[in-house]
Amino acid sequence: MKKNSRFVPIVIAVSVVAGMIIGMFFANRFAGNRLNIINTTSNKINDLLHIVDDQYVDTVDIAAIVESTMPAILSKLDPHSSYLSADDSKMDDDLKKSFSGIGVQFTIRNDTVYITNIIKGGPSEKVGLCAGDRIVSVNDSPYVGKIVTNNETLHRLKGEKGTTVRLGIRRHGEKEPLYFNIVRGDIPLTSIDASYMLNDELGYIKVAKFSETTYTELLTALAKLELEGFKGLVIDLRDNNGGYMVSAIQMVNEFLPANRLIVYTQGRKIKREDYKSDGRGSYQDIPLIVLTNELSASSSEIFAGAIQDNDRGVIVGRRTFGKGLVQQPFPFSDGSQIHLTVARYYTPSGRCIQKPYSSGDDKDYELDLIRRYERGEFFNEDSIRQSGEIYHTSIGREVYGGGGIVPDVFVAEDTTSFTSYYQEVAGKGLISQFCFEYSDNNRKELESLGNADAIVAHLRRTHLIEQFIKFCDSKNVKRRNNLIKRSRQLFEDVIFGSILYNIMDMEEYVKYFNRNDITVARAIEIYKRRETRPVLHAND
Repeated sequence: MKKNSRFVPIVIAVSVVAGMIIGMFFANRFAGNRLNIINTTSNKINDLLHIVDDQYVDTVDIAAIVESTMPAILSKLDPHSSYLSADDSKMDDDLKKSFSGIGVQFTIRNDTVYITNIIKGGPSEKVGLCAGDRIVSVNDSPYVGKIVTNNETLHRLKGEKGTTVRLGIRRHGEKEPLYFNIVRGDIPLTSIDASYMLNDELGYIKVAKFSETTYTELLTALAKLELEGFKGLVIDLRDNNGGYMVSAIQMVNEFLPANRLIVYTQGRKIKREDYKSDGRGSYQDIPLIVLTNELSASSSEIFAGAIQDNDRGVIVGRRTFGKGLVQQPFPFSDGSQIHLTVARYYTPSGRCIQKPYSSGDDKDYELDLIRRYERGEFFNEDSIRQSGEIYHTSIGREVYGGGGIVPDVFVAEDTTSFTSYYQEVAGKGLISQFCFEYSDNNRKELESLGNADAIVAHLRRTHLIEQFIKFCDSKNVKRRNNLIKRSRQLFEDVIFGSILYNIMDMEEYVKYFNRNDITVARAIEIYKRRETRPVLHAND
């Protein structure tokens, strides 16, 4: 008995060692997608940080070093993998359904926060805040001067639902500050800027981004247009840089018959996954035109690519940005996160429209749009480089991979009104400054006019463009009559539209700007000619 007991510690020790070896084997074998860094080379980073923290001559903020190193590491992968600090992650709610805040839109002028719009139904509207109010204190602490930034303002105004923020307000016509206690609440975020009728038959929807609510907003917009008797539809995706892929898929589904491929994704660790239409869309036969330009990216390209490859509608405008990479968020315990590219998405014909890039060198990538402009692609369809592999749509039309969606109908950028004078005043921010100040000084009178047409007529009667030129002159921009004459229509479009936005809302701005928009005009022409369904030509 005593003899056997002598071997018990040895047996236990051997068992423990064996268990550790087995455990280490399986831990290394099945680590999967964990963020743990396990190979020898990568461990040098951890070792370096430990050595610096332990041995360096001065005290070092290791956390700060890590924060600055994370973006550098991800930049070596591709142009769209990125790192968000904990603070940035809190602000990263642009695509969500809502956030908790007070319900205002603002701009910063001369180190002061000016409220430009009050969100309908939000906490600020309920307590009586108005567009044009200036925020001068937050929670009884002065809030003016160099401390005023966009991020700091968001930080102070946002907060947990049900909490209270006290604002000191300077209001036009009031001698003393006004004070408001505002209980923060859920503020809805919208992604559709406008939905209205372009004429008696053709409806128009401007989609600014693809958020959690975009599909629901689309259905609401379509229902509104249906009440107005629309028989054709323009979906405007210009300047829409994307968002949630699922929202684009849901939107495309409304326009496709059953069992049509919308998009598929595939990556090194992600098997191919197909997304197909379910046949329950309510607008499978309506004539459809999609507007794109060089800033239409990501989910916008999913939508446009699915419509084009299924020959469901006509793409009008200019070549899209060319982003075909899918990012997945990986959160850390401190609230920060990385957005890591894990797959590529492919249009129904099989093309990946991601434009070329070199890992770790995104200079050429960032300059791509400038180079497109320089070689004339914005003005001449023949200047579009289509060097990628050839694919075919459902009826056999040729389309190309390797860099964005090339439209079926090209519309050159209209630069006839762009002059050096316009570029100078726009570059100095004088247009937005003038529009804001004019709106602020004349808000009550303009609001009393009641509608956009009355406001525009009033602006013309007051010779507003001449007032603007004098304003620029006071800011040391020399008057140049010939160039002003060439740019006059552009000045009117931008200035009148901006004032409509300041006094009314974004939809009125879009409506006004679209009156002279050549791409919208081309879409109307295509609809009138009944050319909204692609056909296979002999040279395709």
